[in-house]
Amino acid sequence: MPIQILSGLHEIAPRYDALICDVWGVLHNGRVPDLAAADALSRFRRDHGPVVLLSNAPRPLEDMEAQFRHIGVPLDCYDAIMTSGMAAREELARRAETRRLAMLHIGPERDRGVFAGLDIECVDADRAEIVLCTGLWDDDRETPADYTNLLAALAVRGLTMLCANPDIVVQRGGDLVYCAGAIARAYEAGGGRAVYYGKPHRPVYDAALAHAAAIAGHTPRRPLAIGDGMETDLKGAQQMGFDALFIANGIHAAELGDFTAENVASLLAPAGIPALAAMRTLVW
Repeated sequence: MPIQILSGLHEIAPRYDALICDVWGVLHNGRVPDLAAADALSRFRRDHGPVVLLSNAPRPLEDMEAQFRHIGVPLDCYDAIMTSGMAAREELARRAETRRLAMLHIGPERDRGVFAGLDIECVDADRAEIVLCTGLWDDDRETPADYTNLLAALAVRGLTMLCANPDIVVQRGGDLVYCAGAIARAYEAGGGRAVYYGKPHRPVYDAALAHAAAIAGHTPRRPLAIGDGMETDLKGAQQMGFDALFIANGIHAAELGDFTAENVASLLAPAGIPALAAMRTLVW
């Protein structure tokens, strides 16, 4: 079935009773909001069903909403938020429930909200019993290659890495920056063990659907997934059996070239990941 190129979400919205929507690359690019996308979500939740934002951000709810306020994303365009950081925090809380956990945190200081308040001591690599990766320490300048020696040392010790953001890259302004998923992938390539929290893995979708069910009063029968990532948003939707709306002006924009149905199909076909429809950006 050919990919539909939509002029607006209104063309297919009546078919669905919930939206599971990505954040980075759809609602904002890390620096500025997409207010037309926010308006589209608001219109859907008013007329059709709940909107749950599902993000691979390694952050708790309060940090996400603080970022929204800072960037200018309206807080009334969604009903609930579920993040990979929230899922990772649940695992860290379980591990730290009975004793203090010695943990190496790979990632920027701004991500420490994911374990704030837990009985965790941040230590260096030699003392760590587990690793939490929320990103790169300096994602403006570093690449996974800068972590080669550290990852090799961690793998030799057999430490498990909890990856709180499975994304490989994310859009920030007009640039792509590496995420925790790139570090975790490099760790596995060197023989280490990584556990991923977030898209495309099923548990985070189940949590998002539970939010939608609590809001709607019933489990959604026909959710639509929206996102710009093939390996996260579209693959996750495929595994869940959801229809997917691909937002082209995100992390794959440079690969795509001209926005046509043929180019979208050519982009997605090698990965075997389908999308029902595509839009350049999300509008109503």
